[in-house]
Amino acid sequence: MPKSSIAPPATITPRSTLLLLGPAFVAAIAYVDPGNVAANLTAGARYGYLLLWVLILANLVAVIVQYQSAKVGLVTGRSLSELLGERLKTGPRRLYWGQAELVAAATDIAEVIGGAIALNLLFGIPLLLGGVIVGVASMVLLAVQSRRGQRSFEIVIVTLLGVIVVGFVSGLFVSDLDAGQMLAGVVPRFEGADSVLLASSMLGATVMPHVIYLHSALARDRHGVTRDAGRIRMLLRATRWDVGAALVVAGAINISMLLLAASSLRGVDGTDSIEGAHAAIVANLGPVIGVVFAVGLLASGLASTSVGTYAGASIMGGLLRVKIPLLARRLVTLVPALVVLAVGFDPTRALVLSQVVLSFGIPFALVPLVRFASSKTLMGEFANAAWLRWVSWVATAAIIVINVVLIALVIGGA
Repeated sequence: MPKSSIAPPATITPRSTLLLLGPAFVAAIAYVDPGNVAANLTAGARYGYLLLWVLILANLVAVIVQYQSAKVGLVTGRSLSELLGERLKTGPRRLYWGQAELVAAATDIAEVIGGAIALNLLFGIPLLLGGVIVGVASMVLLAVQSRRGQRSFEIVIVTLLGVIVVGFVSGLFVSDLDAGQMLAGVVPRFEGADSVLLASSMLGATVMPHVIYLHSALARDRHGVTRDAGRIRMLLRATRWDVGAALVVAGAINISMLLLAASSLRGVDGTDSIEGAHAAIVANLGPVIGVVFAVGLLASGLASTSVGTYAGASIMGGLLRVKIPLLARRLVTLVPALVVLAVGFDPTRALVLSQVVLSFGIPFALVPLVRFASSKTLMGEFANAAWLRWVSWVATAAIIVINVVLIALVIGGA
């Protein structure tokens, strides 16, 4: 990956902090991809405000996770996948890459399908052709990263993030929100096996395993490698602002999706699909909101599939020790998504299931991340404090428990 040409300033000021922001906003795109749209709209339309608490807790966990990932990259000068690759023998390393690649493939399927649905909603383009268009457009975005450097790529991605904010938040201004139900939705609870499945899908869509690997590489590539403890401390302070701001934006978008569905789509026929939800939005909130929503979905698909390809290349480079051009990888990873579209599998169902696959991949990224970030041998004075270690391990254990429950439900036929 290309290194940033922007050297960090000697001291932190409000202006210099702004100049150091960026890597977390690229990572945050993964938290507002089309899989999030499918999972959050489905949860809101089916259960109202019930699962609001899942998004709040998942976003808090995401802040902790993404900061640790960036910290590992800045302190060690290596990405999470590179650290794993250095410590695993050949067989386990390849197996580890296999599960990480499966997660990356599930991510890409969701993102391409989401973009294709958006093009279909906006212009009536067939889903398969829409998937091809999204793939080609993502290649253009990746060409910016390859030729113009990471900073230019960040600017493009942040611009698309702004479009996503408008697309998914605007509907709230014309929705009739229920404050009492919103408060009730903060209390953790479920209503049957399907709500657990949806919660797992929302978790997988919010805490994204591929971007756990990626953020360490993004921070390292953007700010360079340094052994100066003072400069590392300065960069970590800026990174906390970067992660906090980026994930506040991403969390607001996710919560807005669920609130929109809970307030305007619950009980409306056909809202079990993105197309049906869009039709209901148009019918209940007007065609302008419908168009803005579809544009936000398109921006989400384009940005997230580009970031996903970047993440996959980072994972492959660290675990397989093989580097291939981003555009070549984009061509290869586009195929599974196009196959799903070509065979006519329900696209919204594919999106939700892809997020469940992501949820299964979280522990494989999160456990080594917490171990590395907490290691005094590896991180020195920047190792996680005791409270952060405990919080991280509790969050990791909770995610694993949810996945075990989900497996039991699936095996039991629930």
